[in-house]
Amino acid sequence: MKKALYPGTFDPITYGHLDIMGRAISIFDRLVVLVVSSPPKSFLFSVEQRVDMVKQTTAHWDKVSVESFDGLLVDEARRRNIHTVIRGLRAMTDFEYEFQMALTNRSLDPNFESVFFMTNNEYSYLNSSLVKEITRLGGDVSKFVPPYVEKKLQEFYTKRRK
Repeated sequence: MKKALYPGTFDPITYGHLDIMGRAISIFDRLVVLVVSSPPKSFLFSVEQRVDMVKQTTAHWDKVSVESFDGLLVDEARRRNIHTVIRGLRAMTDFEYEFQMALTNRSLDPNFESVFFMTNNEYSYLNSSLVKEITRLGGDVSKFVPPYVEKKLQEFYTKRRK
């Protein structure tokens, strides 16, 4: 059985993330989505909220499971006996960062492999920060995120405005 990990902050999950997941499960038998609980940046949503959003938006895929994790990805991969990680690439800046991370991870664990998926053109400019900013300013993000995520974003910013 071919398994892969797809780590990310998913703050929030977007159609770009879902596009990468959909393509990954066409190649892999199992995809474990790992929601990072505490990287060096602040989050809009708690890890529990982010896991919930990812679970809600991937529930139709039986090949996908969703969990949170903290720590080094190579340690998590080793613990799960899964040595392939999925990453999406939007632009050259993504490539430079991901290339550096892939080589670093492989130096920490020679069995570690990174598989890169080029983003669909439709999502090449999309990122979670943009989605949050558009929502914060009252814009429509329905073409960027699933309805459940859009609802959670609107709830967050509605509470904040009060």
